Amino acid sequence: MRNNSVKYLSLILSVLLTVWTLSCSGRPGKAGEEKGEAIPAVKADEEIRLIRMKSPEENSTFRSGYPVNVILTSVNPGPEPDSVLLYYDGKAVVTLRQGPWDYSIPGSFTLSTGRRSLKAVAYRGGRPRTTIARFMVILSDIIPVKNSYKVINEYPHDREAFTQGLFYDNGLLYEGTGQETGSTLREVELHTGKVLRQLNLSQDLFGEGITLFKDRIYQVTWRSKVGFVYEKSTFNLINKIYYQSEGWGLTTMDDHLVMSDGTNVLYIIEPEMFTVVSRLEVYNNEKMVDQLNELEYINGEIWANIWNTDLIARIDPSAGKLLGYIDLKGILKDPGTDTSINVLNGIAFDKATGRIFVTGKNWPRLFEIRVVE
Repeated sequence: MRNNSVKYLSLILSVLLTVWTLSCSGRPGKAGEEKGEAIPAVKADEEIRLIRMKSPEENSTFRSGYPVNVILTSVNPGPEPDSVLLYYDGKAVVTLRQGPWDYSIPGSFTLSTGRRSLKAVAYRGGRPRTTIARFMVILSDIIPVKNSYKVINEYPHDREAFTQGLFYDNGLLYEGTGQETGSTLREVELHTGKVLRQLNLSQDLFGEGITLFKDRIYQVTWRSKVGFVYEKSTFNLINKIYYQSEGWGLTTMDDHLVMSDGTNVLYIIEPEMFTVVSRLEVYNNEKMVDQLNELEYINGEIWANIWNTDLIARIDPSAGKLLGYIDLKGILKDPGTDTSINVLNGIAFDKATGRIFVTGKNWPRLFEIRVVE
């Protein structure tokens, strides 16, 4: 009887061991068999660390139009990925099917300057298991030129006009002025500086950039996140527009508007709904170019006053590269105007003749200039 009990107990232990092996390994066999090939039991959205990103490091800098070398390594010991999908700036670039998990992202992806994202997603068993994200900065691949100027003509300008926006159309200047309790939209006679028409904004609004699109004038405000659309011929209000950033400069580029917000970002905007369709991040060959203010679209380039400087930035609208600077230092020779406070601001372009006009906040003069190469 004792022997039968021992045999019976041995049988029970054998069954229990088999059940324990199945529950731990997920399949018949000895415990620990093929341990290196086992995939941990995880939920569909749970991550397993399959890869590391060796290069590039966070916030690495690259040149526009140059390739970005991505180096990934497997996490050992552990299973290899089935595949790795690479994304650049939110767009799928390539799927790698086997190691080594390295790839050179072509320069055709890096044409635009700015802070761009890189993401690698490693798959195992048909599921995304590891996601690694990095940011990099794409600098311009060109050294910006520096231009001077020549004054062609001078015209009177209202000292009380705190110029925030400016454009020229059909023989007349249109000007948007700022300051609380003093913001306006004006139609101005070029040769005399006489204000022909004026619309006063609500006293709680700080007026900023203006532009003409078809037969409508658009005007933005500084921090109120509201702007206005007027009928050009009457200054009658047609519509209100809304946006999420501050409003600084404004210009028209073909079928779109371009708005600045005082940073290095330019917003490309669909005019009818005033919705942002894309963004430009402006960089030179060393760093971002920020404090972009009043804007004008001139011969395929976006020109921008750089706030608190005597510089106008010339920007490539297709890539965000800074093409060059125009240095207008010393253009206003007036002892009654402190240009460190009442800074250069206001660019207008006569498309018919190619004339370029510039002025500043509370300046007594407006200048027609020619750029000197």
